[in-house]
Amino acid sequence: MASNPDFLFFLFFQANLEPKVTETMGGGNHSVVSEIVLVGLTSSLEMQLVLFLIFSVFYVTSTLGNLLIVLTVTSDSHLHSPMYFLLANLSFIDVWVSSITAPKMISDLFKERKVISFQGCIAQMFFVHVIGGTEMVLLIAMAFDRYVAICRPLHYLIIMNFKTCISLLVAAWTIGVIHSLIQILFVVNLPFCGPNKMDSFYCDLPRFIRLACTDTYRLELVVTANSGFISLGTFFILITSYIFILVTVWQCSSGDLSKALSTLSAHIAVVVLFFGPCIFVYSWPFPTVPVDKFLAIFDVVITPFLNPAIYSLRNKEMKVAMRRIFSQMLSFRRLF
Repeated sequence: MASNPDFLFFLFFQANLEPKVTETMGGGNHSVVSEIVLVGLTSSLEMQLVLFLIFSVFYVTSTLGNLLIVLTVTSDSHLHSPMYFLLANLSFIDVWVSSITAPKMISDLFKERKVISFQGCIAQMFFVHVIGGTEMVLLIAMAFDRYVAICRPLHYLIIMNFKTCISLLVAAWTIGVIHSLIQILFVVNLPFCGPNKMDSFYCDLPRFIRLACTDTYRLELVVTANSGFISLGTFFILITSYIFILVTVWQCSSGDLSKALSTLSAHIAVVVLFFGPCIFVYSWPFPTVPVDKFLAIFDVVITPFLNPAIYSLRNKEMKVAMRRIFSQMLSFRRLF
């Protein structure tokens, strides 16, 4: 996201549409880009207004919904179980998924010239991949939790103890950070001498790489091997685990199959929406196409909005706990 100095810089130099470059310490002809110009989603004023309203509602609703889930699980002792511990962490991550890119995307809609500093662009890509990688691993942990609960119910609390939950969470964040560092370390020292225009509403790694003044084919292969592998691998693990759970439920009790299918089908829909854009963008090196940035909206805005509804708000215990919290808050207000 653009920092406050970048915004002031834009106000004073809005008329200057030439790419900003600064000379390197060597004093030669080589120069580096100091800011990235984002094309955004649309130049139509009517569409900008519609998107502003839609994205604002989605962002505010998803942020409040996810924070409410974190607050509910933290404050209600009835929800201090492995499943809700993982759900609360998913909601915490989803707050960051949308907050890294959505506020700037919304604020840029009515700007004629959308810019972000070079350092801000690097930081945004780093945190996007940290949070994205962490969420992927966390989704696997949640699928494992459901597998143990359904397939080995008598051993559930022994397997999914507090130590196991913390270990899964630490592993998720560690993998997310390592995944992102590998990506950023390869691109941070690339030479950027212009052009500095990116056809996206946020700093997108494949498009960022193609701004470099050098051959990036091998680097694209590395990005594909990294992001593509973790996206495809996680997607197939999740789908396989859901199928295995359904088969297990069908073998044990065919009457519960429809209920399990109803629950897991919603989970699968969210997984497809989350991983679809990632797989499309990162699974193989190919020229970026305009549809990429519209697919990214699912990860930035739609998925963080759906996760609270799919994973938590449809849960009876979660809804009862939320009513309990609201009742306590109303009782507290009456005292004053």
